[in-house]
Amino acid sequence: NLRSNNYICHLSVFSRELLDKVGKFRSEYDGSQDHDMILRLTEQAQKIVHIPKLLYYWRAHSNSVAQNIDIKDYAIKAAQAAIVASLERRGITGVTVDSIKAYKSMYRLHYPIIKNDLVSIIIPTKNHSDDLKKCIKSIFEKSTYPNFEIVIVDNGSDEEALFEYYEEIKQYPNVTVCSLDIPFNYSRINNYAISKAKGEYYLLLNNDIEIITPNWIEEMLMYVQREDVGAAGAMLYYPDDTVQHAGVLLGLNGIAGHYFKNFGRNEIGYMGRLSYAQDMTAVTAACMLIKASVFHQIGGLDEGFEVAFNDVDLCMKIRKAGYLIVWTPFAELYHYESKSRGYEDTEEKQRRFMREIDRFQARWGKELRAGDPYYNPNLSLERDDFYPKNLK
Repeated sequence: NLRSNNYICHLSVFSRELLDKVGKFRSEYDGSQDHDMILRLTEQAQKIVHIPKLLYYWRAHSNSVAQNIDIKDYAIKAAQAAIVASLERRGITGVTVDSIKAYKSMYRLHYPIIKNDLVSIIIPTKNHSDDLKKCIKSIFEKSTYPNFEIVIVDNGSDEEALFEYYEEIKQYPNVTVCSLDIPFNYSRINNYAISKAKGEYYLLLNNDIEIITPNWIEEMLMYVQREDVGAAGAMLYYPDDTVQHAGVLLGLNGIAGHYFKNFGRNEIGYMGRLSYAQDMTAVTAACMLIKASVFHQIGGLDEGFEVAFNDVDLCMKIRKAGYLIVWTPFAELYHYESKSRGYEDTEEKQRRFMREIDRFQARWGKELRAGDPYYNPNLSLERDDFYPKNLK
């Protein structure tokens, strides 16, 4: 977030000892000298605290960058140079930085792909051959990443058209179809498919996904290849070009939910948050790239979460193990999940759903009480649009 957007900006307090260690403002970054210094300070600080109170107002006058960034266009170049320098101090080279469409003063980072490791795309499916065909077709026709395999796990299908399609895709040497005919358990089905996968990365993908961005794999892999990142997620849209997933907010409506649901595709969100990559507590497994080593380190998906919260639990375990979760809006896909689809429409499903809520609360109660670290406590947990708490 701080690389993409200097959200700390003006009012900050730091020790003189830390300032002496990193150095003061540097003239080569004039216009964005505060962004450069904050990046240096946060690299060295042992503990950083945000005070969630309104402590000052930002004055914007006619000659202020706050009013019109074009007045000081050189500030953009200075900020981009400061971000690159910050990464180079961490041993990360070859990164380029552009302004995003929403704001010139917010940035998109392009990390080079270090190695074209094998990515195993894991797709569970049952019937719905048309959905799977559209998904697979879009992967092969649009993907620019050169090294992937697809592992399809069939969960008790009885649709003849689907079995005919399985025969058809045997022509692809990098497609494997396996079968696990059990009562639906998302976690167990994916764990089983992963046992058949060969990749250094696993890309969990729903069968009702269609690729939009040709370099969708690269956009997530550029983050997950870093040592400090465990998984990454994408921007998912409903077929009507409204947001289905832009990251997961812990505590929304009690447990967890998606940010910015039903926002328009071209909307920028609260403070531009729909427009740039950032760390998140969790992302949906409808499209999630995860390091194979991290997946096995944390024990994979918990099969006690048969339907709900398995992906949020997975991300919580990734973060507990010390890795970051990154969400990027630059990997775009359609998710043909029905907006009005009812998940818990029988008494049995409702009992299962409540069991999974209880399981999640028992495991992550402390974290739920503490609040999502990527969300402001002054904002509502009853809405997904960063609306102020208690404001009518």
